[in-house]
Amino acid sequence: MSTGDVDPSAGGVTGAAEQNSSPALSASQETAGQKHGLRWRRVLLKLSGEAFAADPDSPEPPPGSEPRVGLNYATIRSIASEVAAAQRIGVEVAVVVGAGNIVRGERAAGAGMERAAADYMGMLGTVINAMALQDALEKQGVQTRVMSAISMSEVAEPFIRRRAIRHLEKGRVVVLAAGTGNPFFTTDTAAALRANEIRADAVLKATNVDGIYNKDPRKFTDAVRHTHVTYDECIMNNLRVMDQTAFTFCREYDIPIVVFDIAREGNIRRVVAGEDIGTLVSKGA
Repeated sequence: MSTGDVDPSAGGVTGAAEQNSSPALSASQETAGQKHGLRWRRVLLKLSGEAFAADPDSPEPPPGSEPRVGLNYATIRSIASEVAAAQRIGVEVAVVVGAGNIVRGERAAGAGMERAAADYMGMLGTVINAMALQDALEKQGVQTRVMSAISMSEVAEPFIRRRAIRHLEKGRVVVLAAGTGNPFFTTDTAAALRANEIRADAVLKATNVDGIYNKDPRKFTDAVRHTHVTYDECIMNNLRVMDQTAFTFCREYDIPIVVFDIAREGNIRRVVAGEDIGTLVSKGA
């Protein structure tokens, strides 16, 4: 599994209440959701690993340069604050994290490592990022569960679909680690897969630019941002915001994707409230 972006309580759930997968928000969350007029009530937020290493006070590295590495704790706290703000207005939030700040499977394989081994290393990297995000969220009073696609019972629950849905219904943020649990699949594809499994209303793809452009806005000053594109346009034009498998999967199951800038404060809340920011990817025009 490639863990970076292309551009750049175990056991089964039992009991009738656990088997009911319809939303069961607390009274306070339900009221908050109505008050804020949410467009989407359950979302899957995709965060790149490099977002965890970003320094908000430093300029964006030029395209093709070495990826940012390590953990920037101030940035992680900022991301956690954004997620917490969305959760407090009644949004059920699941997060899929990458590991490009620790190890990128494709890059390691390019350096001569066996690809499957490199991808498994990347999966372990996503668990590190998930635990860092969990800590930052819980320090802000948000109950959080890390669920892993590979067995790691000392630090994370196994991913069980019904259990994940139940955590969301109880108002917990669920951080999904280890991608799909298989090599050769990116965490973008994992985000699309998990969004469908938990019946998310949309995939929120957090990036370092404010949407999808007709050409690279970092290279061309006349680049124009699309407010809406179709899945087919993304696939045919090879728009490298998510990988082709993720786009195809979302098209197959009609899961909207919103591409937006994670660095701007309040953007997650704006997206779920339906404000016109970033780029919407869906079937229709």
